[in-house]
Amino acid sequence: MRKKVIFNGVALPYLLLLPQLVITAVFFFWPAGQAIYGSFLREDAFGLSRDFVGLENFADILSDPNYLGAVWNTVIFSSAVAFSALGVAIFLAVQADKAIRGSGAYKTLLIWPYAVAPAVAAVLWLFLFHPQIGLLGRFLNGIGIPWDYKVNGNQAMLLVIIAAAWKQVSYNFIFFLAGLQSIPRSVLEAAAIDGARPTRRFWTVIFPLLAPTSFFLLVVNIVYAFFDTFGTIHALTQGGPGQATTTLIYKVYVDGVQNLNFGASAAQSVVLMAIVIALTAVQFRFIERKVHY
Repeated sequence: MRKKVIFNGVALPYLLLLPQLVITAVFFFWPAGQAIYGSFLREDAFGLSRDFVGLENFADILSDPNYLGAVWNTVIFSSAVAFSALGVAIFLAVQADKAIRGSGAYKTLLIWPYAVAPAVAAVLWLFLFHPQIGLLGRFLNGIGIPWDYKVNGNQAMLLVIIAAAWKQVSYNFIFFLAGLQSIPRSVLEAAAIDGARPTRRFWTVIFPLLAPTSFFLLVVNIVYAFFDTFGTIHALTQGGPGQATTTLIYKVYVDGVQNLNFGASAAQSVVLMAIVIALTAVQFRFIERKVHY
C-alpha cells in the first residue's frame, strides 16, 4: 500500500526546494539575464563605456557570413554527433546485454570514457590522428590517403565529430543498457517462440520499448552537441582550419573572449539559447507523440 506524504504547512516543502531553486537562479537565470541585457549594448574592449544599441547586435550577426557559416557547421556537427553517438551506444548496449562471458567487464570498460574530460578526450584523438605523430594519421598517409586535419576542413570536421561522439557514447550506453535490462525476458522469449529472428525482435519489440529512453537521450544529445563540445573543438582544431569547425558555441567564445566584442557575443548567446529551447520544444511537441510509455 502506497503512503502519501503530507506536509503541515508550506514552509518545509519550500525549504527542501530552496537549494535547487538557488542553483537554478544563480547558474541559469542570472547568466541568461545578463546575456540578454548585454545583447542590447555595445561596449568597448575594456568595458569602460557602453551604449544601448537595441537590436543592432542581432542585425550584425545575422548578416555576418562567418556567423551563418557557424550555423551551418553546427547543424552538421550536432546532427552527426547526436545520431552517431546514439546509434553506436544502442548497438553496444544490445551486444553487452547478451549472455556472454565477461559481460560485466565489457560494461565497465564501455562506461569509463564518460569519466574523461572533453579536453582530455580531444587530446587522445589528437595523438591518434595527428598527421606527423598520430598512429592512425601516419598510417593513412603511409598507405597513400592524404590526411592532415589541420589544413583540410572536411577532415577536421570529421575528427571533432568522432571525438565528441565517442565522449557521449558511454552516457548513452548506460541508459540504453538500463532500458534493455528492464524489458521482461518473457516478452523476448515469446517473440522468439513465435519465430521472430534477432533483427526482427529488435525492431518490433526491443526498440519500441526503448522509445522513452531514446527520446530522452535524443534531447540530451542535442543539448550536448550544442553546448558541451566546446572543450573538444578548442583542444583539437580551435575552430579551424578556416573556421571549418567553428560552431555557434565556439563563435561565442571567439567574439567574446578573443575579439572582445561583448555585444555580439551576448547576442549570439541569446540566439543559441533560443535555438536550443525551440529545438527541445519541437522534440517534445512532435517526436514525443510517437513515444509510448
